[in-house]
Amino acid sequence: MDEETIFRVGITSILALMFASFSAAYGPLDILAIILFLVAFILIMVISFADFLLFPIFTKLLKVSTIPARDYTIPKENDGIVKYVNGLYYATGYLTANVYNYVFQAEQMIEGEESEMVMGPDKWEKAVMSVKFPFKFIAIGQAVDIQKYRDDLEGRRAYLEFQYSKSESAPNVSTSVLEDLKRRTRVLQVRIDRLGAGERPLSSMMYIETTAVGITMSDAMSKLTQQTDQLQTVFNVFDLDLIRVVGREMYSLYKLNYYIPTMEEIISSFQFQK
Repeated sequence: MDEETIFRVGITSILALMFASFSAAYGPLDILAIILFLVAFILIMVISFADFLLFPIFTKLLKVSTIPARDYTIPKENDGIVKYVNGLYYATGYLTANVYNYVFQAEQMIEGEESEMVMGPDKWEKAVMSVKFPFKFIAIGQAVDIQKYRDDLEGRRAYLEFQYSKSESAPNVSTSVLEDLKRRTRVLQVRIDRLGAGERPLSSMMYIETTAVGITMSDAMSKLTQQTDQLQTVFNVFDLDLIRVVGREMYSLYKLNYYIPTMEEIISSFQFQK
C-alpha cells in the first residue's frame, strides 16, 4: 500500500469512527449505524489491500467491460486488454516474473547450485526457443539511495538481534529458532558489509507481456490464456514467481508501453500481486 492509499484509508477510517462515536444520537437506529460502520470499515480495508481480486469479481458478476481508450476493451474478467484492428482482435496479458531472493555470499553454496547457475544461459535459450508466439520479458531497474537502504538493513538487523536476545532467555527455546535468527542476522550483516565494499543496491521489477490474435474477442482471450499458461510452464525452470496480472495493476503495466514512470509507480504496480 502506497502513501496516498494509506492517507485515504486513514482519513476515511477517522470519519467512520466519528460516525460511530455519534451513533447514540441516532436513537433506535444506533445499532444499525454501528453495523453500517463495521461493514464500511471492512470494505475499505479489503478494497485497499485486495482491489486486484475484488474488482475483477465485481466486473465479472455485473458483466461490465471497460473501454480505457479508443478501440481498446478490458473484458469483464479483467485479465487482458483487447484492441480491435482491421477485423482482428489483439489480446494482451501479463505475468509477474519476480525473482526469489538470492543471497550468494551470505550462505555457503550448496552442492550443485554453482553448476545450476552456469547452466542458466543455456536454460534461457532453450526456454525462449520453445515459445512459438511473440512475448516480451521486461526488466526495469533503478539505483536506490544507499544510506536509506543501509539504514533499513541496520534496522532489520537490530530487530533480529533483539528477537535473538529475547528468545535466548526464554525457557524451552528451540535450537532451530535460534539458528534461524542467527542465519538471518548473518545474511543482513553480509549485505551491509557489501555496501561498505562499494556495492550499489538496485531496485528492480520484471514482468512478461504477450499478445494473442483472434477473429473474435473470446477467441483472442482464449488464445491469450493458452499463451500465459505456456509461458508459466516454460519459465518454471527458473526460480521465478509467475502470477497472471489482473485488474488495475494489469492496466498500469500496459501504460508502461508508452510513457516513462517513476520508480514509485513501478513498484506500486506489483505492491499486491508480488
